Amino acid sequence: MQAVLALMVGFVGGGLGGLIGLGGGFIMVPLLVYLFHMSQHDAQGTSLAVLLPPVGFLSVLQYWRAGHVDVPVALWAAGGFLVGGYAGGGLAQLLAETALRRVFALFLMVAALDLLRR
Repeated sequence: MQAVLALMVGFVGGGLGGLIGLGGGFIMVPLLVYLFHMSQHDAQGTSLAVLLPPVGFLSVLQYWRAGHVDVPVALWAAGGFLVGGYAGGGLAQLLAETALRRVFALFLMVAALDLLRR
């Protein structure tokens, strides 16, 4: 049963990520917290582990085939993403569970408000 639920969470996260151009973590993290009773740290780490291979390759392949990937920009941004991802992951380990959950929620609220404003 847990494997089926995990497949469903991955399908929803991957589908939304591919559809709207996000990594899917915005949906996967809350689902992992509520459905699997994971801590915020565990949910974020698990979400990253799930999303890295498929989003990092298969979704990009679809966009690249359609001519929607600016390769030079993507390569430069990937370099910054490597450093930023490592630093952000380290910072997350220093934050208490409640603080990390609040940072995550604040990011979601700011992103949602920005989208609504446009």
